[in-house]
Amino acid sequence: MVEKHPCNFCGTMIEPGTGKMFVKKDGSIFYFCGTKCENNHKLGRVPRRVAWTSAGRKARGKE
Repeated sequence: MVEKHPCNFCGTMIEPGTGKMFVKKDGSIFYFCGTKCENNHKLGRVPRRVAWTSAGRKARGKE
């Protein structure tokens, strides 16, 4: 069975065969559902401060 991973930026579950896996030189692994999440992570944005992420919705009391 293929594993489902949550996106490291927005928190949505990534279906098998989709998304991107990014491995840093220190061996840490990041999973992204799309380029929107990947680019926001590269820009250094914090998911709690972005309104459409699950962490951002939780921080604002919407979930």
